[in-house]
Amino acid sequence: MNKKGQVIFVGFMIMLVMILLAFGMAPMVKEIIDQTRNSNNMDCDNESISDFDKVACVTTDISMFYFIAGFIALGIAVFVGGRIK
Repeated sequence: MNKKGQVIFVGFMIMLVMILLAFGMAPMVKEIIDQTRNSNNMDCDNESISDFDKVACVTTDISMFYFIAGFIALGIAVFVGGRIK
């Protein structure tokens, strides 16, 4: 196998590991996000909270998506990064 084929294979393996890590860590991150949202200080279930607190609740909610999307994007960047010139 030539050197370029080995680099592609290693990049693919790193990409898979990154994606598996993202999905493996997702339940732990979701638990932390749920604990944060349900704390007495955030009080996201209350409809009479300020706009600032509503934005904080929405930001906390979408952080799970950004966490998984970031890991997947990083894995794809490692895989594709060496081949784009």
